Amino acid sequence: MGEQGEFFERSLPAGFSYSTGFLRTSAATELMAGLLGGVPWEEEEIFLHGRMVKSPRLTAWYGDPGASYMYSGVPHEPMEWTPELSAIRELVSSSAQVSFNSVLLNLYRDGSDSVSWHSDDEEELGAEPTIASMSLGATRRFRLRERRTRESLGLDLADGSLLLMSGTSQRDWEHCLTKTKRAVGPRINLTFRVVRVSR
Repeated sequence: MGEQGEFFERSLPAGFSYSTGFLRTSAATELMAGLLGGVPWEEEEIFLHGRMVKSPRLTAWYGDPGASYMYSGVPHEPMEWTPELSAIRELVSSSAQVSFNSVLLNLYRDGSDSVSWHSDDEEELGAEPTIASMSLGATRRFRLRERRTRESLGLDLADGSLLLMSGTSQRDWEHCLTKTKRAVGPRINLTFRVVRVSR
């Protein structure tokens, strides 16, 4: 997987922490290439504004046995961890000091792929989940919006970076990845989570 890069912290609201260079460029490039070609990406239908539409991104769900998850109105059963994903999970879990049992992969193919305003507040994640979001590939603009004041701010998520969201972040804030008309290449986002395992 290669060595970790140096951390550079950026000031964000309470519950958020952003580090560029979590993975060195060579390690991030290698992981990106492996995921692009090795993951069985799916273009799913999601429930949006009262109807089923095609998701504006490709997704895949991996996790421990029983780590099923409902998102965008669709239930998902985890695929088995690959060696590459197991290695990066260990690295991210060590950094966040959280034993993640699952990961949602999103592939944004170009600037027209996006994700709308939402919070990762599903029941399976518990009241105050910690979510580790790793970015690979093209830099894209990530936006945060406080639920109470509607204050918003933007953060450009770079290749090899890691964003941690914890505490009341999902209760107090929403987030999205906006579309862009700029010519941008593909981006993969890995969001590591702890879901309640079904028995």
